[in-house]
Formats: sequence, structure tokens, C-alpha cells
Amino acid sequence: MELLKPARQTVLLRTNPAIKLVLFVALCLVTVLTRNIDFAAYQALAYTVLLFAFGGFPVRKTLLLVLPFGFLFVSSSMTMILFGKGDTLWWQWGLFRISEESFYRGLHLGFRSIAFAAEGLLFVSTTPSVKLFYALMQNFRLAPRFAYSFMASIRLLPMVWEEFMIRRQALQVRGIAVRGKGLRGMAEHVRLYAVPLLSQSIRRAHRVAVAMEAKQFDGGGKRTYYYPSNVSWTDAAAVLLLALAPCAAYAAAAVFPWFGIADVRYHS
Repeated sequence: MELLKPARQTVLLRTNPAIKLVLFVALCLVTVLTRNIDFAAYQALAYTVLLFAFGGFPVRKTLLLVLPFGFLFVSSSMTMILFGKGDTLWWQWGLFRISEESFYRGLHLGFRSIAFAAEGLLFVSTTPSVKLFYALMQNFRLAPRFAYSFMASIRLLPMVWEEFMIRRQALQVRGIAVRGKGLRGMAEHVRLYAVPLLSQSIRRAHRVAVAMEAKQFDGGGKRTYYYPSNVSWTDAAAVLLLALAPCAAYAAAAVFPWFGIADVRYHS
């Protein structure tokens, strides 16, 4: 996608994708296991700063990408705040019930959601999918038949969208519109769009499989790669950078706490 194509080279963009995958999985596990609300808040801040500094985008484009973070924070936190359980009641109206415990748990969930979003966006924006699968084949011994199947699937996705637009324009030219509402309208959408697109996708996938079979592609034997996946100093720099981020967030939470709640599960 052109929207997620970086405009400049950064350390993370030059990092081995396989190593980067392991690092980001580790960061996600740290975020999952975080129960300290201050630590979660500083993680969200740290990973957002990394996105601005090493995502490779101009500041304006990065601001555009992080705008949904506010909606993500509100939507994820308000669900817990309004409907979570707690003994110290602050406000109640009908089904809505805000307690001290649910309030802080909702904030904790919102901060973690932002941290997850920043981590995922930073990984996706700095990791080309083709190079990722090449690295997995070379470094983690992923079977080529699986890797190339995933890459072929990714390549087919834009074609499906293009066919949808062509189908839509063709129906508009012929004056064919969806009639009815509710279940009838849904059935009409399936008849006009889903079935033709699905059948076309199946035919294209079959042609790709036949082409791979005709070229005797079975994934066996030694292979050469157009994109070599080597380990260099940039990988060490990325390990250091991504390890410092949660460490700095943990230290900031200990020195400059905002809420002072060590574990939101047992806060009362």
C-alpha cells in the first residue's frame, strides 16, 4: 500500500525482518502482561514516539496515521469504564455504571490499545511483506511452498479490489442497482458482487496453482534468493532500540507515576 510506504530509510527499515518479527512479538507479549497502568501509559507514549522517529514517514503523514488512536482509546476504554465491575461507585444511570475500579481499568485498557496499535503500525510500515517471507525462509526455515503461497495471496488482494470496482462501474453503466433493504438487499449484494468476485478469485487461484505446478515448483532442494537476508549491525541497533523502549517506559513509570496503581486487577 502506498499509504504505508516510508519516505526515508531508517534503522528499523534496514533491519532483518525475521529478527524484527521476533522483537515485536516480544514487545506485544510485554504489553499483554502489563498490569501497571503507568507502565501501560508510558509504553503507549514510547511506541508512538518510535513511530514518529523511525517509521520513515513525514510528520504530517504520521499525524494522519495516529489520528485513529484517539478513537481507539475512547472506544476501548469507555466500554470498560461504563460497564465494568467495581465496589466504589462514582455514578450510575440505567445500565451505565462508573466505579473507581472500572475507570482505572478502562484507562489501562485504552493505553494498552494505543501501545498495540503503535507497535503494529511501526512493524507494518517498516517491513515489506516480500522481504519478510524471504527472511522467514532463510532464517527460520519456513517451507517455500507456504511462503510463496502467502506472497501470491497478498498479490491477489489488490486484484480483487480492482475487480470489485470494475464490477460496480459495469453495473452502474447498465443501470442495475441494488433493490430492497434488509435481508433482501443483502441477498442482492451477494448475487451481484460476492458470487462473481468469489468465482473469479477461485479461477485465478487455480491458474496460479497450475502455473506453479507446471514449473515443477515443489519447494524442495536448495534455492537461491534475490533478497538475501543477512544479519548486520543494524539488527543489533534495532535490538538495542526496541529493548530500550519498554525499559525506558518502566523506569518512567517508577520515577514519574501518573496514577500510582501497581496492578489494576486488585485496585480498590
